[in-house]
Amino acid sequence: MSENVNVTRIFGENVFNEHVMRERLPKKIYKELHKTIDEGKELDPMTAEVVASAMRDWAMEKGVTHYTHWFQPLTGFTAEKHDSFITAPDEDGNVLMEFSGKELIKGEPDASSFPSGGLRSTFEARGYTTWDCTSPAFVREDDTGAILCVPTAFCSYTGEALDQKTPLLRSMEAVQSQALRLLRLFGNTTSRKVFPSVGVEQEYFIVDHEKYLQRKDLIFTGRTLFGAMPPKGQELDDHYFGVIRQRIGGFMKDVNKELWKLGVPAKTQHNEVAPGQHELAPIYEKCNVASDHNQIIMETLKRVAEQHGLQCLLHEKPFAGVNGSGKHNNWSLTTDDGINLLDPGKTPHENIQFLLVLCCILRAVDRHADLLRESAADVGNDHRLGANEAPPAIISVFLGEQLGDVLRQLVNTGAAAHSLKGGHLHTGVKTLPEVSKDATDRNRTSPFAFTGNKFEFRMVGSRDSVAECNVVLNTIAAEAFSDACDVLEKAEDFDLAVHDLIKEYATLHQRIVFNGNGYSEEWVKEAERRGLPNIQSMVDAIPALVTEETIQMFEKFGVFTEAELKSRAEIQYEGYAKAINIEARAMIDIASKHIIPAVMRYARNLAETANEIKGAGADESIPVEILKQLTSLLSEARKALLVLKDVTRTAAAMEEGEAQAHYYYKEVCTAMTALRIPVDELEMIVDKEEWPMPSYGDLLFEV
Repeated sequence: MSENVNVTRIFGENVFNEHVMRERLPKKIYKELHKTIDEGKELDPMTAEVVASAMRDWAMEKGVTHYTHWFQPLTGFTAEKHDSFITAPDEDGNVLMEFSGKELIKGEPDASSFPSGGLRSTFEARGYTTWDCTSPAFVREDDTGAILCVPTAFCSYTGEALDQKTPLLRSMEAVQSQALRLLRLFGNTTSRKVFPSVGVEQEYFIVDHEKYLQRKDLIFTGRTLFGAMPPKGQELDDHYFGVIRQRIGGFMKDVNKELWKLGVPAKTQHNEVAPGQHELAPIYEKCNVASDHNQIIMETLKRVAEQHGLQCLLHEKPFAGVNGSGKHNNWSLTTDDGINLLDPGKTPHENIQFLLVLCCILRAVDRHADLLRESAADVGNDHRLGANEAPPAIISVFLGEQLGDVLRQLVNTGAAAHSLKGGHLHTGVKTLPEVSKDATDRNRTSPFAFTGNKFEFRMVGSRDSVAECNVVLNTIAAEAFSDACDVLEKAEDFDLAVHDLIKEYATLHQRIVFNGNGYSEEWVKEAERRGLPNIQSMVDAIPALVTEETIQMFEKFGVFTEAELKSRAEIQYEGYAKAINIEARAMIDIASKHIIPAVMRYARNLAETANEIKGAGADESIPVEILKQLTSLLSEARKALLVLKDVTRTAAAMEEGEAQAHYYYKEVCTAMTALRIPVDELEMIVDKEEWPMPSYGDLLFEV
């Protein structure tokens, strides 16, 4: 029997949260800290000193000896540098355990060692991490000991953002400012804050750790570069929501325990569509906290998996031919007094404030579809988006029957007179209770779907930080709200003006609304007719970052400078090229040193077998036929390998930037596919005992 877990007792026990602060901080200090958190007031040194001392004492009681400024540079991972609490020894050799307010507020990492896109030269090393007091500090327990982690932003010596958090915090301030303007126009004088509320659904694969170590492609790139499909995949739909295997269940239990101790409200766990694939989802939180918690979730999944002799794969497409992994970013706007701006109410056609907010968001998505697509651009996501397992590369908005009908009324008549009702679900079984039915079904093929009182952005890659997409969502919403307020604040007749504006936005931007099957070829043609962008790859998405319109918007709301945007575009081109280069070199290495030698050994055995059969006077045609097929595929693989070597050398010699990234996409990726095809066919012929790595069947089903 497994041990009982008292969730209420352990939840947040390793977090310097509100309860701990009220208990350990003097009332005056607690109030001063909250002025910083709630009002954005600068934290004075005395307050910081007291908070740091209390945080140190609390952490040391948990066995902590080191602290770190935990931040999110543009590497796709979190970063940390551990410093102990000890001071310099005195004359007697004694040390004190200190943690100052200055150390809490600011750290100094080497900014030149992280991607900066030209913002910093390699000889300009200084950067700063600064405490994000709106995201609570926490103690992480692992094999390195107990570490006090202080969530921080990361910027250069000259103030440019070098991380994911800084622009996220800026965008949250931007959307709050403009949303409050809108609320004031509707007579709301009580709400003081508006914050994006986010819930992130995290998908991942679990494989056996020993088998993982036998796959050099998984180790180097996070995905399988070769691999033939097993006899059974996901055809029977029997894995989705299926009974969780015992070994996986034990892993999930420990993941939940670790997350709950860190204050992460892990809520839902289940088997996903593909064999070996699973999902974990927490409860909604403020945007920056949700982003931090998603990073913690990914770190925890990988760490706990290894403790169980497992390996967590977060790549968007670790296995060709089965569903890849993403994470759905559920986004809404909520006030500090509990108002959800995206709640349509029971009669959405009468909810004028909601209709304006809705139409503003339609306007935002339509105007910046390319930028929203870019926010989900990732090397791994190129293998997933548009593959009938994830949203298409075309951005559209699903509103459902109820809101779709309201929108049509607004466009056709200028006013909405009714809303479709949900009614009740009739099962035909008398013993089953009557169930209320929503007025709208869901649409899993939509990239941006309205679901009850939120929008679900379904395109984000499983490894990605959700900060990037939320920066875009927050900022484009802020721009749309600002434009609306500019009109309404000048209006003599507010009611008439808001009515006209809703109709105008609904009419102009109805093209972005699509409730049908996003996987169909008909939709691709229809989207083209509507003039919607269809951006197939990461390298084609990146330019959206540096268009004149994008730069103007981000600068207007203080989220990014032009220099920061151009640097991020440069980083993305460079990152894409490096990722594909690693994949190509890994393919070359594996094919040259492992697969081709194994196939040649098997071919030699076949030839010897054929000769022995012939010598015995029997029919050797079968092994000869297999040998011919084998050598033909081997020759094809060898030719493809030489081409891959050639184009990879050419690509690596090019100057870093857009042209190099496009060459990797068009030439190197094509050559990689050409090599994989004959190798995967060879795997289906060669004796399993001779094949140099675990198969898909081994990885997906033997866990």
